[in-house]
Amino acid sequence: MAMEINRRRFVATLTASMLCPKIVTDARASPSDEPRTDARRLQGTLEELSTFGRPAGGSFADGVSRVAYSEADVAGRAYALGLMKAAGLDPAIDPAGNIVGRRAGRDHTARPILMGSHIDSVPSGGNFDGDVGSMAAIEVVRTLNDRNIATRHPLQVIIWSNEEGGPIGSAAVVEPVTQETLELPFNGIVMRDGLRRIGGDPDRIAQALRPAGSLHCYLELHIEQGGILDRSAIPIGIVDGIVSIDEYAVEVHGFANHAGTTPMGERRDALLAASKLVEAVGEIVTRLPGRQVGTVGRFDVFPNAANVIPGLVKLSIEFRDLSAETVARLGAEVAARAQEIAAQTDTQITLRRIARDPAALADPLIQAQIAAAAASLALKTLHLPSGAGHDAQFLSKLGPMGMIFVPSLGGISHSPKELTRWPDVANGADVLLRTLLRVDGIKLKAAV
Repeated sequence: MAMEINRRRFVATLTASMLCPKIVTDARASPSDEPRTDARRLQGTLEELSTFGRPAGGSFADGVSRVAYSEADVAGRAYALGLMKAAGLDPAIDPAGNIVGRRAGRDHTARPILMGSHIDSVPSGGNFDGDVGSMAAIEVVRTLNDRNIATRHPLQVIIWSNEEGGPIGSAAVVEPVTQETLELPFNGIVMRDGLRRIGGDPDRIAQALRPAGSLHCYLELHIEQGGILDRSAIPIGIVDGIVSIDEYAVEVHGFANHAGTTPMGERRDALLAASKLVEAVGEIVTRLPGRQVGTVGRFDVFPNAANVIPGLVKLSIEFRDLSAETVARLGAEVAARAQEIAAQTDTQITLRRIARDPAALADPLIQAQIAAAAASLALKTLHLPSGAGHDAQFLSKLGPMGMIFVPSLGGISHSPKELTRWPDVANGADVLLRTLLRVDGIKLKAAV
């Protein structure tokens, strides 16, 4: 029933916003004389972009499959490149496949301001993830051109390649890409060949690297992909940072034996112990106040037969939070509980941390400029973390970073039902524009 209600809500909202585009303009009355983007023009580019990778005979509401390196990705990138050319951005494709459009600033010695996102999607994805930030960044430049506004800092609008598969493009400007990565298969093609297909050059990919401190800042507008803003009826999210992630590979060793002849008290059941561990993860994570999350996403049972007591279970545990200390504490507490469970069930449990992604914190000064930009539009804001990874996570290593979130209806993303209302898209673009103009006039601390 809940899914049916969400589906009806999605269709009703989408239909209303598509049939009544005038609502976009009317709903965005502002007491300020500061510049605003063209909401209808932005909506048009997003609708046009959605045609690349749309299911045959489908509509905007059917989502998109524009997986990196696919024909749809190549066509969508060509469309975006054309928009950049029309906006006077003189775009080029770097060796990592990133589309980079440049606009000169008044001070040619100033470090550039970067803004953008990605346009590749997951299979059967939505029309807003990445697309909103990419098309809005181009729209911001078009608005600056319309108003004859020159910025002090040079601007770069970037559409990052293969965000959903890595990220690949944004990571390549920060850290060397290994030969092993280039040989990985992705969407039926080796990564190296995929880069060539979209105009990159894997043989020169090291030339995509940029030094720390080479940019004034990076700004990214994105849909929330969660439901906090939508539930709170708040139009703008100010991202505090992208969460730290610790991932563990876990093995539970028991003893496989006959299910009918082994008494309950003599069993060393790996699945029973693993189930207790899964429950412990949820208990430990929810016991602490805060927005941290813990997930058991993979679960493999051996020998996986109906008449055999499981002798081995392999599972994954992942913790996410803005605080690396909180993430580490969760891991330590679960590890201690695992040993208690092992003793109770006569099994052996090992936890091995296989990945640690540090948090990428947004710059406080940029957050303040986002808040001021939203206030100039009479838009309420809410500070929140990003539980999902973004290109901004890597760009934060090169300079100050700021992210703006707009609501995702029902918290749905990576789905054809992904939806952000057109007025919210327009508000996000306006906040991006006004944030850009504000950070253009302030001094920010460079990364080292």
